[in-house]
Amino acid sequence: MKSRHLLTPLGVTFIVLVSMAFCLPAFAKDRIVFGGGPAGGTFQVVANAIQVYKPMKAAAGFKVQAQSSAGSVENLRKTNSGKQQMSVVYSGHVYLGRNGMMKNDTKKYEDVLAVAWLYGAPGQLVTRKGSGINSVKDLVGKKVGVGNAGSGAFANCELFFTHMGVWDKIERNAMGYNDAAQAFGNNQLDAFWLFTAFPSGAVIMAAQTNDIALVNLDADATASGFYEKYPYFAKLTVPANTYKGVDYDSPSFQDSALWVANSKVSADVVYEMLSLIYTDEGLAHMIAQKKTFKHMSLKTGPQGVVTPYHPGAEKFWKEKGLL
Repeated sequence: MKSRHLLTPLGVTFIVLVSMAFCLPAFAKDRIVFGGGPAGGTFQVVANAIQVYKPMKAAAGFKVQAQSSAGSVENLRKTNSGKQQMSVVYSGHVYLGRNGMMKNDTKKYEDVLAVAWLYGAPGQLVTRKGSGINSVKDLVGKKVGVGNAGSGAFANCELFFTHMGVWDKIERNAMGYNDAAQAFGNNQLDAFWLFTAFPSGAVIMAAQTNDIALVNLDADATASGFYEKYPYFAKLTVPANTYKGVDYDSPSFQDSALWVANSKVSADVVYEMLSLIYTDEGLAHMIAQKKTFKHMSLKTGPQGVVTPYHPGAEKFWKEKGLL
């Protein structure tokens, strides 16, 4: 009669543990949800670019997941709450949010910390040549695309148009850039607003089928005292021939798009991500995704920041001698 070999409870436990060791990874990666923006905007390009960068994907301790969003204001709130670990937010919104100065929102978003400057984002107001719209004040009674609700474009449009006294005197259409360009092309809008880096794909699209014009926003901002009231905005010019048919310089104003992180994100993760992007290879990768990032460099990384840094970013920029 053959003898039976029964496993003891201890033996069963040993086999289970060995099986688990072969089936499970050695450790779980930190999941970094990176908030971008709507289709057609540069925010989403940032998030996607960081997610797909091969050295970033090869990192042992974390995994980046790009996530679309309405834009800057939504990113501010979701990053503060921890629903997104990182995102792109305008410097002005980080400042206003931290100080409880957002429109109709006195909450202080103090868990959103700066990581790096990415690019300057200017206001752009697109209309048709011969429309008679030469100033924001000429929009009264007009149909205007004002950006996605919850986006930085929408918030800055409301801020500027309210300052100019026209926000409640226009027919507002809240929509993303590509949708606005399409509606403009179908003569459903008289003008549409963007707050993004140039050249914008949406404006390029609009210029293919329309004789477009850009409104001089700097003239309105200067004459109305906008810069004195909101000092985080800076002047800049959209150069002539950036868009088809716009053969003149178009003065405007810009805010800085920042890479931000929730305060609870590991300082080591932030430091490593900066160390990967701010190399010759990393910066070349960003520029290959969009020429907007051509001004990203170690030198420009800490510029445009008027709020506290994340500890991992502070360590990185101090080591580079830039803080």
